[in-house]
Amino acid sequence: MKRVEDLGRPLSAGLVTAVVGFASSFVVVLTGLRSVGADRDQAESGLLLLCVAMGGLAVVLGLRYRQPLSFAWSTPGAALLISAGLQTGGYPAAVGAFLISGLLIALTGLWAPLGRLIAAIPGPLATALLAGVLLPLCLAPVHAAVKLPALALPVIAVWALLTRFARRWATPGALVATVVVLVLRPAGLSMAGAGLLPSLTFTAPAFHLGAVAGIALPLYVITMAAQNVPGLAVLTHFGYRPPFRTALLGSGLATAAGAVGGAYMVNLAAITAALAAGPDAHPDRSRRWIASVTAGALYIVLGLSAGVSTALLVAAPPLLIETVAGLALLGTLGSALGAAVAEEKGREAAVVTFVVTASGVSALGIGSPFWGLVAGLAFYALGLERVIRHRPATS
Repeated sequence: MKRVEDLGRPLSAGLVTAVVGFASSFVVVLTGLRSVGADRDQAESGLLLLCVAMGGLAVVLGLRYRQPLSFAWSTPGAALLISAGLQTGGYPAAVGAFLISGLLIALTGLWAPLGRLIAAIPGPLATALLAGVLLPLCLAPVHAAVKLPALALPVIAVWALLTRFARRWATPGALVATVVVLVLRPAGLSMAGAGLLPSLTFTAPAFHLGAVAGIALPLYVITMAAQNVPGLAVLTHFGYRPPFRTALLGSGLATAAGAVGGAYMVNLAAITAALAAGPDAHPDRSRRWIASVTAGALYIVLGLSAGVSTALLVAAPPLLIETVAGLALLGTLGSALGAAVAEEKGREAAVVTFVVTASGVSALGIGSPFWGLVAGLAFYALGLERVIRHRPATS
């Protein structure tokens, strides 16, 4: 009996981790892939491969190191794809950018100087870049409340109530509410063409400067700053010494290998990592790996629902789907904004990064996230130069 109870806590924690992780953001993932040109089958393939990759990594590395190593898709990265939109060269160019991002993550695990280079980017600028990417999507609930009140307002109300009383289930609850309002609307909810099992669709990558600068580099920076580094911090906080370089190498290679099938980025989990690594998973730290391995196995199973999930996305009004995605990311936006302006040093540069990124401008075929980071770094450098120039001389 005690052995059953001993297994019950980490198994249930793994179940919650997988269900919450999948239901809270698969809409963002599918919307991101569709925004950069993926058709229905390509988006379905991407969701499936992401689930298989992050589930497989969690199972293999969890069993190998006996640590709760949770992996996830990059939700901020998916928001970046929505912001970037269709690139010159179409979806193949986006696939080429996914491949490059994955290789950069793997290279970071192999070559320490690259990691130090990313660490040298001022923290306020990295979080301001993330906030600028998220803002347009987080405005979707506001627009939907005005343009689609009958559909959007019930979804927003459910999300708000669950945020107050059961925060963990707020976004899954909003997703359920979305399905309900779609079923009850006069047109109903048509799932025609939804297969019971998803299929894989491969796309040959193409390499265009605009997609490399507008997707690959910002995706790499955001994933390192908003996913991998916080994921490492969560594990360290709970007393683990995770194999960070191995995790980067594994997730980077998995991304690069799955890029042709739409897997845009796999990384260490940050938000859901605490569900498997914290004391709620098990009082004994040495037993919590069971939770992450369970979540990994369930992610693979949930990947089999990619066909139905994609059909839901196609059947719903795009603005309503963006509303669910925006609600899911409001907390992340708030955290990013707070971190971006928390310190006086670099605050102006962070604001410049945020404004340029959120503007959505495109120049030379390169999207606003790249220009936001460039503008912020330039402003930050000017600020440093001013500080150095006015520093009193010492004898």
